[in-house]
Amino acid sequence: MPELDIYQYVCMKDYRLFDISDFVIDEDFSRWVNQGKKVDHDFWNGWLSQHPDKYMIVAEARRILESMGTEEKIIPEAEKEHEISRLLHTIKEQEQFNEIQPQIPEPRSKVIGMSKKWWWAAAILILVSGSVYFFKKRDKRLERYAYCVVTPSKHLVENINTSGKAIRLKLPDESVVELSPNSRISYSNDFDSANTRDIYLSGQAFFKVTKNPARPFRVFANEIVTKVLGTSFIVRSFEGDTVIQITVKTGKVSVFSQATANARETASPNNLGGIILTPNQELVYQKALQKFQKVLLNNPSMILSAEADKILLYEDVALEKVFTQLESNYGIHIVYDNEALKKCTITADLRNVPFYEKLDLICKALGASYEVMDGQVVIEAKGCE
Repeated sequence: MPELDIYQYVCMKDYRLFDISDFVIDEDFSRWVNQGKKVDHDFWNGWLSQHPDKYMIVAEARRILESMGTEEKIIPEAEKEHEISRLLHTIKEQEQFNEIQPQIPEPRSKVIGMSKKWWWAAAILILVSGSVYFFKKRDKRLERYAYCVVTPSKHLVENINTSGKAIRLKLPDESVVELSPNSRISYSNDFDSANTRDIYLSGQAFFKVTKNPARPFRVFANEIVTKVLGTSFIVRSFEGDTVIQITVKTGKVSVFSQATANARETASPNNLGGIILTPNQELVYQKALQKFQKVLLNNPSMILSAEADKILLYEDVALEKVFTQLESNYGIHIVYDNEALKKCTITADLRNVPFYEKLDLICKALGASYEVMDGQVVIEAKGCE
């Protein structure tokens, strides 16, 4: 279907009336979640900017689809019953896991008002309501990547940091790695001439990657693959940890699960795909649950020079301009109802205060509130006070 036709087809539906289950079974919404085409990203990002009240519903629908995968199939009744039993067992395991597992810090990120158990129940409801459903493909041939298993067979150059502080390494393409203590990386001798620039990591490292869109830079770290074209980021993936973390400093980073990643997609030049991270965002992968969660950092840093903060002194300035400058300064997307707040103005001194304190001051002036969801800030306000 041509891209123009996609817009024409989607626009025939009134998504304002959709609830979570409607989004989950909608083929256009599913295509956006599972395929990540640019035309779909453009449509849904535009639609959400116009309907921020639907953000939580859309976010929960995305989680359901992402947890269930993309394969479509006619399911026999016996297999349906088996899947229901498996999902219920998973719920029980998750509850037991949560009881014994230390809580992962979730910087300024509040839980959406629907329990995880609810969306598993929604998944089951979709499963039994028809003969077609989406589910996570389980390929018995897929084995967990392990640094010590994969790297010996590849004849790689290896660097191991046995010191008590980070060491600085330069790669053949002039990219720079700061390797943390008790960490190791490996890469091929022909790293500078291959179609992709591949690194194998066990531990933690900061990467500052030389930009080359034609040859993606990929970091393989146990269960996940991180792909960039040229940016800076941190990957933490120690064997004994219960989570893997990717933190973006500059540019954009794409993350894939090795169990479900398509090799062609992770190697494709000029296109990131996967789960996209931007500055001040962190992706946390829980190994036991095989689950990704995107959060904002506790103390987001400026991506522009410190001089940019000095202009944040406002006197009766349109709210839209204030939010635009904050987005530009920090690289963090702010979702709000532009129609409801288009007449609002702000008088405030936002210089030399942390990002979240800036938001607190704005919301106090508006009589509003905000939440951090899926690595973005969502402002909740009915108008101006």
